[in-house]
Amino acid sequence: MINKFLSLLAVLLMVQLPATAQTSSIVGTWVLSAADKLLPDGSRVSDYGEHPHGLVIFTSDGYYSIQIYRADLRKFSSGNKLKGTPEDYKDASLGMSVHFGRYTIDPVKSTISFQIDRSSFPNLDDTTAVRIYEMKGDELSWKVQPRPDGSVPLTVLRRVR
Repeated sequence: MINKFLSLLAVLLMVQLPATAQTSSIVGTWVLSAADKLLPDGSRVSDYGEHPHGLVIFTSDGYYSIQIYRADLRKFSSGNKLKGTPEDYKDASLGMSVHFGRYTIDPVKSTISFQIDRSSFPNLDDTTAVRIYEMKGDELSWKVQPRPDGSVPLTVLRRVR
């Protein structure tokens, strides 16, 4: 009887629960309210044009997906994604911020750590980005590290109910 118990206990100890499973209130689907940037002079301006579009999903097992797009992305002049002009490709590239991977929350430090698997900016692939977040009711926001020009991107999201 004791041997069966010890065997069962050993099996249970070998089974690992996902280390990144999340139970926080951040889990769910969020729609973009604002994609702004804070300028060094303290002013706040749109970073992705008027009325940007976006969606962020945080799963309970530690995965996330972020998609932010300018609303006024221009259509490719050729009508063919494979035959765009340099301007078409530049506008498409600079008009979006997309990445996905795994995430963890540190509620004590109020940080989200994004373990980025893939990004629309390939230099972020296989990196970790830590963001200080703030949650007020159904609003979630975070700031990105300052850019070389001193501006600080600010993402503001509203929970989908």
